[in-house]
Amino acid sequence: MAKRRIKKVAVIGSGIMGSGIACHFANIGVDVLLLDIVPRELTAKEEAKGLTLQDKVVRNRMVNDSLTAALKSKPSPIYNQAFAKRISTGNLEDDIAKVKDVDWIIEVVVERLDIKKQVFENLEKHRTPGTLITSNTSGIPINFMSEGRSEDFQKHFCGTHFFNPARYLKLFEIIPGPKTDQSVLDFLNNYGEQYLGKTSVVAKDTPAFIGNRIGIFSIMSLFHTVKDMGMTVEEVDKLTGPVIGRPKSATFRTVDVVGLDTLVHVANGIAENCPNDERKSLFELPGFISTMMENKWLGSKTGQGFYKKSVNEAGKKEILTLDLDTMEYRSNKKAKFATLELTKNIDSVYDRFKVLVGGKDKAGEFYRKSFAHLFAYVQNRIPEITDELYKIDDAMKAGFGWEHGPFQIWDAVGVEKGIELMKAEGLEVATWVTDMIAAGSETFYSVKNGATYVYSASAKAHVKKPGQDSFIILDNIRKQTEVFSNTGVSVQDLGDGILNVEFRSKMNSIGGDVLAGVNKAIDLAEKDFDGLVVGNQGTNFSVGANIGMIFMFAVEQEYDELNAAVKYFQDTCMRLRYSAIPTVVAPHGMTLGGGCEMTLHADRVVAAAESYIGLVEFGVGVIPGGGGSKEMALRASDKFDKGDVQLNVLQEHFLTIGMAKVSTSAHEAYDLNILKHGKDLVVVNRDRQIATAKAVARQMADMGYTQPVKRNDVLVLGKQALGMFLVGTDSMQASNYISEHDKKIANKLAYVMAGGDLSEPTRVSEQYLLDLEREAFLSLATERKSLERIQHMLQKGKPLRN
Repeated sequence: MAKRRIKKVAVIGSGIMGSGIACHFANIGVDVLLLDIVPRELTAKEEAKGLTLQDKVVRNRMVNDSLTAALKSKPSPIYNQAFAKRISTGNLEDDIAKVKDVDWIIEVVVERLDIKKQVFENLEKHRTPGTLITSNTSGIPINFMSEGRSEDFQKHFCGTHFFNPARYLKLFEIIPGPKTDQSVLDFLNNYGEQYLGKTSVVAKDTPAFIGNRIGIFSIMSLFHTVKDMGMTVEEVDKLTGPVIGRPKSATFRTVDVVGLDTLVHVANGIAENCPNDERKSLFELPGFISTMMENKWLGSKTGQGFYKKSVNEAGKKEILTLDLDTMEYRSNKKAKFATLELTKNIDSVYDRFKVLVGGKDKAGEFYRKSFAHLFAYVQNRIPEITDELYKIDDAMKAGFGWEHGPFQIWDAVGVEKGIELMKAEGLEVATWVTDMIAAGSETFYSVKNGATYVYSASAKAHVKKPGQDSFIILDNIRKQTEVFSNTGVSVQDLGDGILNVEFRSKMNSIGGDVLAGVNKAIDLAEKDFDGLVVGNQGTNFSVGANIGMIFMFAVEQEYDELNAAVKYFQDTCMRLRYSAIPTVVAPHGMTLGGGCEMTLHADRVVAAAESYIGLVEFGVGVIPGGGGSKEMALRASDKFDKGDVQLNVLQEHFLTIGMAKVSTSAHEAYDLNILKHGKDLVVVNRDRQIATAKAVARQMADMGYTQPVKRNDVLVLGKQALGMFLVGTDSMQASNYISEHDKKIANKLAYVMAGGDLSEPTRVSEQYLLDLEREAFLSLATERKSLERIQHMLQKGKPLRN
């Protein structure tokens, strides 16, 4: 059987979801044909132009308008606007025959079975046999859709449910139809993981599948709990946000963003189609939800939901909150609980759960009640919606942004404790759970030899979780493979001669302990190993340098210590570049300031697609001091030789720092010359990132890596460039675009990137530029205005970012 490859896809339906899916396939380099219906009426603009319904611009209006709106939306559905060229548009009358040339057809039309079946009937007339064809339905039973279609159609048909927005939410549910070929399911499962960067979950064909069945239950359960316990909207959002590893939008803000009508539509579908669900009553709408629906208080789309933006009598903007008792909007009330105070020094979300359910206040009662109902519900969905509990956890993490799935939370609380909570609420324990305990298994998950094992109710034993052989999970291997650690890092032996240095500081900020750990890792690698990866699996790679340390040295006027600290940072970055072994940095998420500087100095970079990289030091009144300013001057110099106008190239690199530009994806980082084409890689699936970085380091070593020679050939332009920059900053300040202090920072950066006030263009060494950079950094860091900015950011608890 020939290997299936996806070179071109057709997306049928260009709404928010369809355009988002089209953009994500364009993100990964696939050609996309995006089709939608033909308009039946002219707009006023079209009539004024004398157009008719036969003109192509009119016939393709729906699809083009939808795609244009998607590309303008924020956050952007596309890694780089240039990738939109991979999407061609058309309509379902003139262009439907083109689907014969695609490898996968994805239907994303309105959620009505009759319309979907009509679309499939038309598609089958033109579809090439063997072509994959899937529906992005969020709840219509898959078995109904392929009725009446050919044998080949049914073999290659199933549901593929992307979550919105398709670029950012990782859940990819695959729902087989009655006759779907197993090879199709296997292909889609792997394609979702490896190419689309998703968490693929094969679900049973049950209402709302896995993610929405559990997610909507969780929200509806909270709706009822909030009334039973007399809680406010603010209290629930405080308790169901980051403190338990959920998004900042928590519960009610999330509903406002998604739209209350969307939530109600899915909840009603579950209530109607799950007659045997033991918690069916929870899917019935509480009174306050019905009132909101009647009033069209649907959230962001209607300007008000659980929250409402307003302007008070003083003309100041404020966000009002809906009082669920009076159904009137009021000023925000700050929520505070003693139980949450107990978790302030517990960085690990997993370790907080035991403390939270033990709380003696209303928060503790809330957690005990809500977790009890969640545990009871998910245990009873096995084997109804899936045979394997890990799929429920994977779906909630990937589709709803939970850091831990329900069964992982149950493990964190303790399985026996979870049962105790359920019994206190009068909820029964599933037989398979009691069987698990009776057999001596005390947890749903376990780790053996670096691999995750999970309890299988059908096998009545812990089995190795499938699909992890291509991943390296640092939490699983840290204890067994650690060769060094301090308060800031852990260094692990990844095997095959490659070490990994993992940041373990708060928010992965870079201080003295992290720098010491990186240097120690390089020492170890040079002595006994073949390569080094700098990678972690935290929320963000690094938010930057420890600005608290800078502030302390500056306030205490300990200039020698500050100079030494900055030089240590520079020297560490330079060691990454000039060590005897290949170094690979693996950035993801926020990679700001010092994190970006380390990335700039690696031999190779393996970046996650969702990497937001930038030199943002201007935000705290300094310039990049760990080699970033030097590196931008060096990278500009390397472009001079390609025939570009030198001053223009240098100005572009200057503005990357001066405007604190941060890429909105790793692909945009190429445009900023932070990543280099032909050298640095981008991976879509973050779970594969460390393994890929290890493979790159191993390959470099196998190809005969040689320690680079330090450069002394960086071309700087001296007074010619410095004059241009100074005139520009004078003009900006005179026009009130920047402050006097901003001008001072910009002029210091200009001096460094010009190479000082040399009388003519000159070749200089990297160390020459590093010395200029450090001198400029120190002079700015001790400025009163800069210290005020740093102090303000520290008081706000903000990282070093723009």
